[in-house]
Amino acid sequence: MNDILCSNISDMLFSDFLKPIQLSAIPEGSLVKHSMKEKKKDFSLNKTSWGAPVVWGDSPESQNVRQKFINRSPTVGLAVFAIGTYSQYLQQFLASAEEYFLAEHLVTYYILTDNLRGIPSITLGGGREIKPFYIAERPDFVHLSKMRMSLLSSIIKELLKDEVDYLFCMDVDQVFINPVGSEILGNLVATLHPEYYNKPIDLYPYELNMDSKAYVSISEGDYYYYTSELYGGICPEVYQLTLVCSQYILQDMEINYHAILFEESYLNKYLIQRKPTRILSPEYNWLKANKNSKEIQVKRILSLQR
Repeated sequence: MNDILCSNISDMLFSDFLKPIQLSAIPEGSLVKHSMKEKKKDFSLNKTSWGAPVVWGDSPESQNVRQKFINRSPTVGLAVFAIGTYSQYLQQFLASAEEYFLAEHLVTYYILTDNLRGIPSITLGGGREIKPFYIAERPDFVHLSKMRMSLLSSIIKELLKDEVDYLFCMDVDQVFINPVGSEILGNLVATLHPEYYNKPIDLYPYELNMDSKAYVSISEGDYYYYTSELYGGICPEVYQLTLVCSQYILQDMEINYHAILFEESYLNKYLIQRKPTRILSPEYNWLKANKNSKEIQVKRILSLQR
C-alpha cells in the first residue's frame, strides 16, 4: 500500500514543485533581530535570549522534561532519506536508534528510499514500526537537496500529520551512541552545528548572495547556527518549516541558483525568522567519537561523514 501512495505522492510533488506558488506567511511575532552587541551579551549555551533552552541530556532541565513525559504517550516519527549509496547507512542507523532513540516511546521510522528491497530487517520494540516510502532516485546529491524539503512537506501534509505528534528529520549517515530521550521534544526543535557552536558569528557560513532567498545580512544573523542533520518538532511546525524552505528553494531555482550550503542555508534563514523553542546542544550531532570538546561531556549522536 505504501508503494502506491508514494508513487502518487511523487507525481504530485514533481508537478507542484514546478508551478509558481506563493510564500506562506511566517506568523507575526516570530521575527526577532538582535544587534551584534546584543548577541554577544545574550549568547548562552544554556538558554537563549528569547527563552528557548539549549538541551544538554544530563541537565536538570532535561531531567524535568523527561519526568513530565513519563505518564504521557506521545507518538514520534523519525524521517530519513536512504537514496542511492546512502542506503548503506540504514542498517546501522536503525539498529542504533532502536537501542537509544526514545526508548519506551511510540516511534515510527519513515524511510524515504529508492530501494525498498534495501531496507534491512530489524527487530523492533513494542509500539515501534517502519513505514517505507518509495522515492524515485535523484541523479546526484545537489538535485536531491533541492527536492527533500518539498518531499517532506508534501508527505507530512498528505500522510503524517494525523499519525504522529512529533516528527524529526535526520540524515541517515548518523549513529546513536547514547540515550536520546523525551528531553528533545518541543514545538520547534533545532540542533547547534558542531563546527560553529563556539565560533564567532562572522565565521558562520550564511548565504551571502543577496539574490538568494537564503540570504542573511550581518544585521540579521543570529548567534546560533544550526545543522540540517537533525531538526523537528510538532507536525504543524515541521510542515511549515519544510514548506517555506521548499518555496525558498523553488524561487532560487527560478533564477538558476542554489544556496551555498544547500538546504542548511535555507533552514538557517527560516530559523532566524521563526525562532526554535528548543535547541539541542552538539551532544546530538557530534563530529566523531575521537574528537573532544570541554563542553561536550556526553556524545549522543555521531555524524559519520564529517
